[in-house]
Amino acid sequence: MHLIPYGRTSLEFSLPESMRADTVKAREAAPLPDLGKAVQSALANPVGSRPLRELVKPADRVCIVFTDMTRSSPDHVLVPALLKEVESAGVTRQSITLLCGTGLHRPSTGEEKAAKLGQEVLRHYRVVDHDATDLHALVDLGKTGSGIPLSVNRLAFEADLLMATGTVEPHQYAGYSGGGKTVAIGAGGEPLITSTHGPEMVDHPGTRLGKIAGNPFRLAVNEAARLAGLRFVINVVQDEEKRPIAVFAGETEAAFETCVETARRVFEVPIVRQYDVAVAGVGYPKDVNLYQASRAVSYLFFAPTCVVKEGGVFILPATTPEGAGDGPGERRFLEKMRSATDMTSLLAQLRTTGYPPGAQRAFIMAKVLEKHPVIVVGSETPEVVRQVKMIPASDMDEAFRTAAGLMGRNDLDVLIVPHALLTLPIVKQG
Repeated sequence: MHLIPYGRTSLEFSLPESMRADTVKAREAAPLPDLGKAVQSALANPVGSRPLRELVKPADRVCIVFTDMTRSSPDHVLVPALLKEVESAGVTRQSITLLCGTGLHRPSTGEEKAAKLGQEVLRHYRVVDHDATDLHALVDLGKTGSGIPLSVNRLAFEADLLMATGTVEPHQYAGYSGGGKTVAIGAGGEPLITSTHGPEMVDHPGTRLGKIAGNPFRLAVNEAARLAGLRFVINVVQDEEKRPIAVFAGETEAAFETCVETARRVFEVPIVRQYDVAVAGVGYPKDVNLYQASRAVSYLFFAPTCVVKEGGVFILPATTPEGAGDGPGERRFLEKMRSATDMTSLLAQLRTTGYPPGAQRAFIMAKVLEKHPVIVVGSETPEVVRQVKMIPASDMDEAFRTAAGLMGRNDLDVLIVPHALLTLPIVKQG
C-alpha cells in the first residue's frame, strides 16, 4: 500500500498488479527539537546583520510582512519573536504594522489570520491585508535594468524597519522561495507581479526550480526587496511533514542563501530515469484550490528534467473545495483555461498578447497539458477540473485505469512523489 497527502489527512492506495512503482521523498533531516529556542538563537546570531534590536530605535515605525495561508511558514512562532525583539528596543505596539503578503491571492479571513499569528497577536496589533490592485496603497520604485516595473505596499516602504518571514523550499520561478520574495511579490504591486510572471520570464531557461544564479525572477525579487527597504528576514526550512529543520535570520540575501544551502541537501534527490506516470502529492493548504494544487504537477514537469516521459501522465490527488480558487489571480487562471480550445493555441495566444497576473498559471499548465494529461483524483469540484482541461477521477483505481487507457498499455512505470512541492527529483541518467 502507498500513502499520499490528501486534504488535511492522507489517501491510501495500491497499484494495479501490472504496474510497478518507486517512491521518492526528500532526504530525512532531524526536526528542530524546540522551534522557539531555535528562533531565539537565530535572532541572537543573525547572518550578515547586527542583532535586530540594534537596528531599531524607540520612535521607529516597524512593518513585518508575513506569509498568507497558502504558505506553511510557522508565523505564529516567528512573528511574536520579532515583535518581542523590537519592543525590547522600545518600539510601541501602536508603531507596528503586520502586513499579510497576499500578492494577488484573495484576502485572508479572520480565522486564517488567527491561525497564522495567534489570537493574542491579532488582538493587540494592527493587521492588514496587502492589495496589489490598490494603486493608492502602493509606492512606485521605478524599473529594474531589464525593465520590470517595481512597486510595493506603502506601509512596507514607509516603515523605518521592514522585516519579513518566509519558508525556503523549491519554487517554480524563484528557484527557492523565501528571502525577499515575501515582500517583493507578497507585498508587490500588480504591474510587478504581471511582469515577473509573464511569458518571457516563464519561458526563460534561467527561470527554473532550484536555480538561483542567473535566474531573472530571483534577480528581480532581490532588487525589488532592496528598493523597498527590506532589512531583515527570518526564514525556515521545513521537512515533508512541515516540521522545521532549520531557521536563519538576518540580512535578506545572506540569511536566504544560508537557508538554501540546507534546503538543497534535503529537497534535491536523484532518480535514475523518467517514468510513464507520476503521482504528485500536495495536501493542505495547497490543495484547497486547483490554482495552488496544480503546482505539484508543474514542479515535477519543470524539474531540470521532466520526471515523466514524452506523453506520460500526471496524477494529482487533491480535494480542491474552492474549485479554481477565489482570488483575482485564481479567477483569471480559470477564465483562460476555460476559454481555451487546445493548449498549443492557448500558449501561442498568451505569448502574443501577454496575460494579467494569475493567468501565468494557465500559461504554465498549458505547457504541461500540451504534452501530458493531468488526472485530478477526489476533487470536490470535478466540473471545475474539466473546465481547466484536466481529467477528474473519483479514486486512484479510476485514475490508474484512465492512465493505462491514455498510454495504450497496462504495464506502466509509476513514480510516487508524496510531497511534490518539497521534493525536487533530479534525473541522473546513466
